[in-house]
Amino acid sequence: MAAPVLELTGIQRVYRTAAGELNVLSDANLALQAGELVGLVGPSGSGKSTLLHTAGLLEKPEAGSVRLDGVECLKLDDKGRTALRRAKIGFVYQFHHLLPEFNAADNVAMPLMIAGVSRKEARAKAAELLAEMGLDHRADHQPGQMSGGEQQRVAIARALANNPRLVIADEPTGNLDPATTERVFATFIKMAREEGAAVLVATHNHALTAHMDRVLTLEAGKLVPYEPE
Repeated sequence: MAAPVLELTGIQRVYRTAAGELNVLSDANLALQAGELVGLVGPSGSGKSTLLHTAGLLEKPEAGSVRLDGVECLKLDDKGRTALRRAKIGFVYQFHHLLPEFNAADNVAMPLMIAGVSRKEARAKAAELLAEMGLDHRADHQPGQMSGGEQQRVAIARALANNPRLVIADEPTGNLDPATTERVFATFIKMAREEGAAVLVATHNHALTAHMDRVLTLEAGKLVPYEPE
């Protein structure tokens, strides 16, 4: 079997509060293969977002190893982790964080232009992704001219612009209607099955988990298989 796209080993994440230390992640382990779609479920406060931020190189754990395509990320400096994140990871959040002064096409094209792609090529790729999201008619609209669901789909298109090796999604369909949720999830499936990305999705929508390869949850800071009641 090929090496995992993402490999978390012995991750420990501790938050220090007025009441003392809170062990959010304790010896958490995860191997995510190319083309694999994995769900992460559990109640708010269980550590899902902390795990995603650690996997996405946004937070450094107190102990453990984070490897992305075989690179030990925690040995890199901030600049190195940022470069790796831009090149290989696509993030999707529940809230879109679009740049309000730019239209939809430019919001999607931005990561490509930062990576050195010409504006013409970046806009062409953005148009392709927006069409896939059913938003080709909104390409020239600014976020304030779109609905919340449309803005979220633009944010998802932006996350996928660089053909990331790893897609990390934190409640990506939390504010979407059922039809839009299906369209978005179909895009994640396509990224895994056709593009070979590893996709990790934290969600409260248990209807989506039926289509995933594995579903995990956090118990006492450790990742374990999720067993529906």
